[in-house]
Amino acid sequence: MNGGDAEQAVIRVVLADDQVLVRAGFRALLAAQPDIEVVGEAADGEQALGLVRERRPDVVLMDIRMPVLDGLAATRGITEDPALADVRVIMLTTFELDEYVFEAIRSGASGFLVKDTEPEELLRAVRAVVGGDALLSPGVTRRLIAEFAARSKAPAPASVLAELTEREREVMALVGMGLSNQEIARRLVVSPLTAKTHVSRTMVKLGARDRAQLVVLAYESGLVRPGWLG
Repeated sequence: MNGGDAEQAVIRVVLADDQVLVRAGFRALLAAQPDIEVVGEAADGEQALGLVRERRPDVVLMDIRMPVLDGLAATRGITEDPALADVRVIMLTTFELDEYVFEAIRSGASGFLVKDTEPEELLRAVRAVVGGDALLSPGVTRRLIAEFAARSKAPAPASVLAELTEREREVMALVGMGLSNQEIARRLVVSPLTAKTHVSRTMVKLGARDRAQLVVLAYESGLVRPGWLG
């Protein structure tokens, strides 16, 4: 969707995985969709970073463990480059509770998928991150909470929240607890559009790249604390 062509709303995807068969499977699935185009493949993180800079895709499906440059370093290279601000990264993991989940979210990844995910879920994920949603399943959310609990002796100062209204703080807390816009709307008795607007404004005020970073900020600021999910 990068490029601003209103007549061609095609999601452009780069695949980054050192396993040829994995890339081939993803390519076959994605290329069969009328609204998705695979614009490049990379076998390591360095190739992936070069492809992203050259072709400016909307989404990168990025394996965490790759030779030359791993997926974490490649993701940081993407998310720290202002010219690539519109690129979203979905990390690919073999197991949902991957040891690098925490670091990848901190590096700017928009979410995670296990490699054996159902085809429909992969397609939904690609479309979701382009729409500004994050992919944090309950298992991944619990993993993040556990990591924050283990690594943080005390919450960071809440000054980061100073610009937020009371309602925006409430919405941010619900995002941090893993709720979707629909779930937030039901909890606050507002429309889904209103919930989405609150989330978007909160992201803009805090300079958050996407919902995944809102989750990180919610815990770092102490707005949400480990154990609140039950």
